[in-house]
Amino acid sequence: MKFDPEPQDPPGLEFAFAFRVKFSNRVKIGTVSSGFTRGYTGVVGGDVAGPKLNGIVVPHSGGDWPAYWPNGAVEFTAFYMLQADDGTQILVKNRGFRYASPEVTARMERLDPVEPHEYYMRLCPTFEAPEGKHDWMNRTVFIGTGNRQADHSIFRFWKVA
Repeated sequence: MKFDPEPQDPPGLEFAFAFRVKFSNRVKIGTVSSGFTRGYTGVVGGDVAGPKLNGIVVPHSGGDWPAYWPNGAVEFTAFYMLQADDGTQILVKNRGFRYASPEVTARMERLDPVEPHEYYMRLCPTFEAPEGKHDWMNRTVFIGTGNRQADHSIFRFWKVA
């Protein structure tokens, strides 16, 4: 059988929800033996809105431990909790990358305003929801975009269909 590399059934995207996550001060802990600088910022709170989920980001429920690479890339590894409007608690494990020019990165470090088109920020979260109304999230692939602000970030997520 001949292999046909052309896509026959490309996946679709469906907007699911957005998070506005408020963060505490961002700190850089130091360079580790792997060659990157480890950072930390705590999750202060936030909100969730969209056609598939509404609720809050549970205050002080986790944080992000970014790796700042020498080439300018930032690798995110965040864990925190959501609470849906119906009271369901949902764990978020959000991983992704941000990359910007040295000039834009310097502006971000100073907490100056930066437009989303000036940098690349993509995310691939997974969720742990209890059995019930929201357990569909446990078996769904999501991709997302990020918009970093001085004291919060806005993450928008799409279901991969």
